[in-house]
Amino acid sequence: MPLHPFEGILPQIDPSAFVHPDAVVIGDVQIGPESSVWPGAIIRGDVNPIRIGAWSNIQDGSILHVSRPTPSRPNGIPLIIGDRVIVGHHVNLHACQLMDDCMIGIGAIVLDGAVVESTAMVGAGSLIPPGKRVTAGTLWIGSPAKPLRPLSPEEQDAMRATMESYRGLGRRYKKSIL
Repeated sequence: MPLHPFEGILPQIDPSAFVHPDAVVIGDVQIGPESSVWPGAIIRGDVNPIRIGAWSNIQDGSILHVSRPTPSRPNGIPLIIGDRVIVGHHVNLHACQLMDDCMIGIGAIVLDGAVVESTAMVGAGSLIPPGKRVTAGTLWIGSPAKPLRPLSPEEQDAMRATMESYRGLGRRYKKSIL
């Protein structure tokens, strides 16, 4: 598994999680039960920690990083990802918080201090600016992203199905290639 220490801190991966051999995980990173990290993902917890909850997935080519301490933020900002979160292909997450059961679409960017609330969806290619709060149960799109509408029950069901699909796929890959 491609785990690298930074300043003596090695990533902590739950034994039931799957990290693809072509992903990179560095430093103060914790990955929870049955979560998955896919090829080409880079998760770099160097100047602050990264926490990924249970049953979440970080898809191919995504980049996850944190914010360093600054005069206005002496502690910097960690990256916190809750449980059952879907992070699509080629997403950039920087020093933000993703609450439980949300989805970040392909190629989206979520920046420093932004919060994506539970059951919200950030559309593909969207940009969530620093400090923005994406409200629960809504779809946000654009650059910068704005709320479009509430998510339908069918869309929320589809998000859960995607999460379950990746959870199962991670189990299959873990058996197949590790």
